[in-house]
Amino acid sequence: MLKIYAGVAVAAVAALIGGSAWYVMQRQSADPYAECRQSAIAGGPGAIGGPFTLVDQTGRTVTDKDVITKPALVYFGYTFCPDVCPLDNTRNVEAVDILEEMGHEVTPVFISIDPDRDTPEVMAGYAEVLHPRMIALTGSPEQVQAASRAYRTYYKAQDKTDDYYLVDHSTFTYLVDPQKGFLEFFKRELTPEDMASQVACFLDRS
Repeated sequence: MLKIYAGVAVAAVAALIGGSAWYVMQRQSADPYAECRQSAIAGGPGAIGGPFTLVDQTGRTVTDKDVITKPALVYFGYTFCPDVCPLDNTRNVEAVDILEEMGHEVTPVFISIDPDRDTPEVMAGYAEVLHPRMIALTGSPEQVQAASRAYRTYYKAQDKTDDYYLVDHSTFTYLVDPQKGFLEFFKRELTPEDMASQVACFLDRS
């Protein structure tokens, strides 16, 4: 009798392991980037990203199709941001340069969530300092809000009666592909080297 129970138990464990392996294989086959992915996204990758219409640093009205013609690292922030945005944007452009050495051309994109102060001229000066390929975008409050909503970002300006007001905002960077759309988001704790390595994992499989 004990042998029968033992046999049943072994069979059950084998079935569980087999079922788990099948589930993992199914997930990997459904997501070609499974081994690259570091995040879990509610609603799946398709829940983030989408069309937008904004104004670039030259004053030209552009859409997402005009901007994301190559893989891009997209970041939402503002030029008056005292510390977080400069550090994050600098990390992003350093990762872009590392990726270029690895054979991947990636566009750094900076979208302002402070359109009242971030005119195209202001964005142009900011982008020029950071990277020659950076695309810096602003727009009307409605355009900026729509872009932010598409990428599920958060921002809220403090008291605007103060000329030096700050804007609270989320700090994720998004990897977006022109054909496949949003691929992954990255937290600000990543180093340029780690970000470049993770981005390359996706691009090598695209």
